Amino acid sequence: MDAAVVAQHVSRTYGSGDLSVTALRDVSLTIERGTFTAVVGPSGSGKSTLVHCLAGLDSPNARPETVIQVGGQDITRMNDKKLTEFRREHVGFVFQAFNLVPVLTAQQNIELPLTLAGKKLDKQRLGAVAQALGITDRLEHRPDELSGGQQQRVAIARALITDPDVIIADEPTGALDTETTAQVLGLLADTVHNQGHTVVVVTHDSRVADYADRTIRVQDGRIVSDEFVKGGRVGSLHGSSAVTTHDDDVRSPGTPGRGNRLGASQPSIASLADEIRQRGGEL
Repeated sequence: MDAAVVAQHVSRTYGSGDLSVTALRDVSLTIERGTFTAVVGPSGSGKSTLVHCLAGLDSPNARPETVIQVGGQDITRMNDKKLTEFRREHVGFVFQAFNLVPVLTAQQNIELPLTLAGKKLDKQRLGAVAQALGITDRLEHRPDELSGGQQQRVAIARALITDPDVIIADEPTGALDTETTAQVLGLLADTVHNQGHTVVVVTHDSRVADYADRTIRVQDGRIVSDEFVKGGRVGSLHGSSAVTTHDDDVRSPGTPGRGNRLGASQPSIASLADEIRQRGGEL
C-alpha cells in the first residue's frame, strides 16, 4: 500500500528552559492511502499537535532525523511560502467551526481553495462531490441559511474539491448533535471506502473510532496504542440514507427558508481570494 503520510522522529517543544512544555516525544508513524485514521486522546495528550505537524500547521523541533512526508514530499524542508502553497493543493482541512466565508454561497466556499491556487473549477467533479455529500440543492445558499450539519458537509466538500493527498479533520463533529455526528462520520468514511481518499480525524469523541480503519491513541506526547479494524466497527454508510437532510435541522443563526439573497454589493470570490493571498493566509 502506498503511504500518504510518513512521519519519523517528530518531537515538539513549546517554550524554553524551566517554562518549556513537550507536546510530542519522538513520534513515528505511517498513514497509508485510502484509510480512515482516528487520532484520540485526552486534552493535553499531544494529539492535536501531532496532526497539526503532519498537516504543516505546526513545525516540529528542528532535528536532522525528523521527516514529515505528505504525498512523498518532505514538508519540514519547506519555507513558509512554499508550505502555504503546498497545503492549499495537497491537504484538505475540516474544522469544528466549519470556517466558511459567510458572504459566499456554498458553491463559492467549495471553489475557494481552487481560486486561491489559481486552478479552474471542474464542474463535473463539483457535481459529483456535492451529490455524494447530499448538498446539490444547497449550493446557492449562504452559510447562515444552512444547518450545522449542512455547513459541515460544505466544509467536507471544500476539503475534497482539490483531490488532496490527505484530509485532516480537527474535531469535525464537536459542534454537532448525535444524529448529525453519525451522518458526518458516515460521509467521511464513504470518502475513504468508496472514493479512495485518506482521512485523519483528531478527536476526543470515542464514537469516531467506530468508523475508522485505524485508531491511534496518544498520551503524554507518545503513541500508546495503534489498533487496526478494516472498514471500522460501524462501516461506511451507503445510499441516500447517508446524505438525508431534514428541513427541521437546527439552523445556524439567520432566517430559515429565505432563499439565496445575493446582492450586487456582494464581494466576488476572486476578490476575496486576492485579499486572502495578499495577507499571506489560507483557509
